[in-house]
Amino acid sequence: MRISQRVLTRLWYYFRLGYSTYLTWALGYVSTLVTVYYLAIKNLPALLDVFPQFVSFAALATVIGGPTAVLIGWVHFKRSLAYSAEADIAIESNPYTYKLTPGIWAEVFAPLYLELLIQQKKLLEAQHLLSEDDRKRVETIERKMKELLGGGYVGTPRRNLNL
Repeated sequence: MRISQRVLTRLWYYFRLGYSTYLTWALGYVSTLVTVYYLAIKNLPALLDVFPQFVSFAALATVIGGPTAVLIGWVHFKRSLAYSAEADIAIESNPYTYKLTPGIWAEVFAPLYLELLIQQKKLLEAQHLLSEDDRKRVETIERKMKELLGGGYVGTPRRNLNL
């Protein structure tokens, strides 16, 4: 049985997400605690008096480190320019920014909008209320909607950015 390229790329994505988000986080957290305790605290008698056991050090580090990490994450999303740059990159690289997303948008909403546009154009033409400029704008939108519904792209995806 041959595994398709789509399945392989999905598996690769799930692997990277699981590994980088969960496995390396857990391993990194435990590794940092063990390294700091056994290389730093065990060799400093003053700190060894404060943390005679690894468990007490790990508990305090978790109580202080957890909220600190949450605060840093909040600052990252709410107060830094880094998150907006990440969002820009995600939008630029997302193929669905210039294409209809599968599901209700491609199956229901886009066809509905196109049909409403066509019917509205008919009504305005019948009442002679559609100027030539309006007609061109409506036809441009209609052409783009048909392109999207056919599986094509509209606009120009910004994929060739160096940064």
